[in-house]
Amino acid sequence: MQHKDSVKRRKVIFDHDGGIDDLLSLLLLLTMEHIEVVGITITPADCYPEDALTSTLKILSLTNNESIPVALGNLAGLNPFPADWRAQPKFCHALPVMLRTKEARANVVDEPAHVWVAKYLQNACEQVTVLMTGPATNLAYVIEGHSEYKNNIGQVIWMGGAIRVKGNVAMHDSDGSQEWNAYWDPQATKVLIESGVNLCLVPLDATNSLPIDRQFLFELSNVKTELADLAGQFWAATTTAIPTYEFTYFMWDILATALLGVSESCWQTTSTHVSVELTSPRAGTISCAESSAGSRIEWVQSINAEQVRQYVIRQFNRNFETFFTNKC
Repeated sequence: MQHKDSVKRRKVIFDHDGGIDDLLSLLLLLTMEHIEVVGITITPADCYPEDALTSTLKILSLTNNESIPVALGNLAGLNPFPADWRAQPKFCHALPVMLRTKEARANVVDEPAHVWVAKYLQNACEQVTVLMTGPATNLAYVIEGHSEYKNNIGQVIWMGGAIRVKGNVAMHDSDGSQEWNAYWDPQATKVLIESGVNLCLVPLDATNSLPIDRQFLFELSNVKTELADLAGQFWAATTTAIPTYEFTYFMWDILATALLGVSESCWQTTSTHVSVELTSPRAGTISCAESSAGSRIEWVQSINAEQVRQYVIRQFNRNFETFFTNKC
């Protein structure tokens, strides 16, 4: 049998911001044998950085991926996430299997995330995909300072924005039109949208079809594997994380990550000119625009929700030992 490292795999930089959905997305990404994660960067947005780093490192240890470089970001957005949401990664690494797992730290790089990304792109011998499940801050900083590095980016997949649906921000300076990743750093959102990179946006328009409900959690619980159980425990923590009178938890980041694995027939995209607003109460809003006033991007407008759910369940149908034994 051919060694999996001899097969051409898609190189991916995973930039996340430490929330439960981000950590679940990391687990999902690491199950994809056709993907080579070349680096992980953490944006200090929906997390407290050290907690997000600890959870990330423990997941890498559990999955035999301790050699992947991890860089912690230090760039701050304009609009902070609620403190209670940011504390969720602390819960994740307090779960029994996570407590029993000692994280390796030799792979933590001694430079901020945006610096690591810039150096990687500068020296890249082939194009890389950038998967982002948090704000666009790190990549936007690199693009703004080194536009020539865009040539080494094959695609950016970003969970962000709300194009034709209501946003999920309920703050005093918001009119409710924004999605949180875009709202956290409106300027970075604007830089990315206007950059001209090959961007596939995964907005709330698509993720609204994937709520985390009890039926899904029940199906996942019946898988009865170590990875499925850990994912179920992570998701169980979200059932009271967000007041239901505002909105519930969805597979926001999971959908963006799943696009790297599911069949392309599973989703439909459209291409639209959009613009990004920078002033309150619509700072971070991504809305449709006239062609002369906007940037043309591709975004996911609809998905086959059941196919995505079943894909996630299949990928989580494994024990951690498979990451150590499936080398071919």
